[in-house]
Amino acid sequence: MIETWTVTIPQLTGDTPRRAYAYVPDYFAEDESQRFPVLYMFDGHNVFFDEDATYGKSWGLGDYLQESGLPLIVAAVECNRGEDNGRLSEYSPFTFSERGLGKFVGRGRTTMNWFVKEFKPYIDYEYPTLPGREDTFIAGSSMGGLMSLYALLEYNRFFSRAAALSPSLWVAPARLERMINGARLDPDTHLYMDYGARELGNHSAMSKGFGHFTALLMEKRIHVTSRIVPDGDHSESSWERQIPFFMDALFYGKDY
Repeated sequence: MIETWTVTIPQLTGDTPRRAYAYVPDYFAEDESQRFPVLYMFDGHNVFFDEDATYGKSWGLGDYLQESGLPLIVAAVECNRGEDNGRLSEYSPFTFSERGLGKFVGRGRTTMNWFVKEFKPYIDYEYPTLPGREDTFIAGSSMGGLMSLYALLEYNRFFSRAAALSPSLWVAPARLERMINGARLDPDTHLYMDYGARELGNHSAMSKGFGHFTALLMEKRIHVTSRIVPDGDHSESSWERQIPFFMDALFYGKDY
């Protein structure tokens, strides 16, 4: 079952509505005493339905979950899709400049504060969740991948595991490095992080940078699963193929 409704994030876009999504396993109807871990996701419009996706192709995550039977609730929120590239601001913890697009004020903290203070409490109230940190995960791709890493580092008291697919590590590498070094983390912190082999050349020094950040994260005692995806590129179809890999990492050692 996938439910869809509209939410507003007044701190970011005032009264402008955006879609929210929640997947709950169908077999919950057979035993309503069940409770499930929750995976929060960025770019919710790209997660389930092709007709909602920015480029007409979603991750098809609902189909995967139905076929696999994983005991998981997925809660996702649409990004800011305004013509002013507001997504880049909302999905960055750092202020940065992008060639040809200009300067973007990092509003990632505002975004994450809304997630943990408003969206998560709503999901925990409305759905059969296991609300504790050990059962709360977060995932995203590209700028959403950067936000997933940020959430794991800075909101570690809420999220124990994260999946960062093709994360935008290039946005502000020096500040990201300082954030990793200064993070205070629970020892039971897990991260899946990947990058497509065909997208490594999209930003300078990404091959070296990806390895560098992987090493820094390992030094923080994070349980890191790090991959270069053979023939992977920067697209929903490529990220869809990685679902089994990051789900294995999120569920590693779990027994639901």
